[in-house]
Amino acid sequence: MAIKNYKFWFVVGSQELYGPEVLRTVEARSREMAEELSKVLPYPLEYKVTAKSNSQISDIVKEANYDDSCAGIITWCHTFSPSKMWINGLANLQKPYCHFATQYNEAIPNEEIDMDFMNLNQAAHGDREHGFIAARMRMPRKVVAGYWKDEKAHKRIADWMKAAVGVAVSKEMKVMRFGDNMREVAVTEGDKVETQLKLGWQVNTWATGDLVKEMNAVTEAEIDALMAEYTASYDIATENTAAIRYQAKEEIAIKKMMDREGCMAFSNTFQDLYGMEQLPGLASQHLMAQGYGYGGEGDWKVAAMTAIMKAMGENGNGASAFMEDYTYHLVEGSEYSLGAHMLEVCPSLAGTKPRIETHHLGIGMNEKDPARLVFEGKEGDAIVASLIDMGGRMRLIVQDIVCVKPIMPMPNLPVARVMWRAMPDLATGVECWITAGGAHHTVLSYDVTASQMRDWAKMMDIEFVHITKDTTPEKLEEELFLKDLAWKLK
Repeated sequence: MAIKNYKFWFVVGSQELYGPEVLRTVEARSREMAEELSKVLPYPLEYKVTAKSNSQISDIVKEANYDDSCAGIITWCHTFSPSKMWINGLANLQKPYCHFATQYNEAIPNEEIDMDFMNLNQAAHGDREHGFIAARMRMPRKVVAGYWKDEKAHKRIADWMKAAVGVAVSKEMKVMRFGDNMREVAVTEGDKVETQLKLGWQVNTWATGDLVKEMNAVTEAEIDALMAEYTASYDIATENTAAIRYQAKEEIAIKKMMDREGCMAFSNTFQDLYGMEQLPGLASQHLMAQGYGYGGEGDWKVAAMTAIMKAMGENGNGASAFMEDYTYHLVEGSEYSLGAHMLEVCPSLAGTKPRIETHHLGIGMNEKDPARLVFEGKEGDAIVASLIDMGGRMRLIVQDIVCVKPIMPMPNLPVARVMWRAMPDLATGVECWITAGGAHHTVLSYDVTASQMRDWAKMMDIEFVHITKDTTPEKLEEELFLKDLAWKLK
């Protein structure tokens, strides 16, 4: 899926007090820093202005707000920049904001340092003046301190950039729902009006009959072309090519409808397949591999979050996928969660080349056996994330996990599956997840970190809960109690 070529703006603070020679030096150094940082950061950093007045700052903020390619601004104060002149601009800022507290020189030059050097290199107190006004205005922002050539600083800014791109994608998110959510299920419900106000998502429904009509218009040549893609990407482990071709027809039709409407994610339900032979399995999986979000059983929140977290991942389409905790392995000393779904887990999680298989699906309104990708997930550190509607506010819950090679082959389980150790341990992790209200559907990601999701939640102004190796049920209960009070006061 095509992701915009996002960039970030570098706005440097100074003032007229120092004269034209100092300001020329500030601009030259700022341009150099932006050019060099662009070589190591995931998105370009474009020097925009050395801001020296209230009007300059207000103008650049207005420009940033209305430039769709600008995903956020990074500020730095080379010299002292009186913070009152930032008030009007920052009050109107609608883009993510990172304050990079750095300086041009790494070391104090023992022989060269004099009052001219001190007047030019004032970031140590310029950034503190700049930081005060954002704190006074209670602005959500990321503060990164460190030398501008330091890899640790690069990593923190890169992570923030990816979270900011997640915000940009969220603000343009459109979700196509085929039918409603699974009957009587609570957690997949939610306030779509409040969600659009808060997160920017446009969530609307298209009839399953609209999809069937689109499927009927798909040509054999289009199916042949997609079958060639399947053959190149996956091992064909079934002789039922008719089932695979049917999935191709579903995928082509869903993609056409989403692209036509500008949608980045979709949901469906096995309870509403009127006019269709199979629940989209392979079709949904291959669409996710292209960057689209998906949510099963009508779960539009996890569909949108899948697309957002994919966009935040490596190369704008990372290893993030719709997931569900299916069953536990509770043997003492070997406790694991097995994640899967009926058909729809993205192959970006695969540890080995996925196989296309066709099997009976004993749930839903399938007339024929659906084709799906079957594989085991990769090993490695990951997170699972769940966005829930608490009534009046959104809560993002993230849990650290360690994915492992499944401890048994499970030869009669014909679905994609991932096995993991939940932090801090399975029982405690489950208690904490349930206490926080986490959903049974999640987004599992190997690329996006809990820190990035914290940044994203802060930018979106929603509650964030993190379950780590150090979390206890008692600490979490206290945290949730205090957060509940705080959010009611907001």
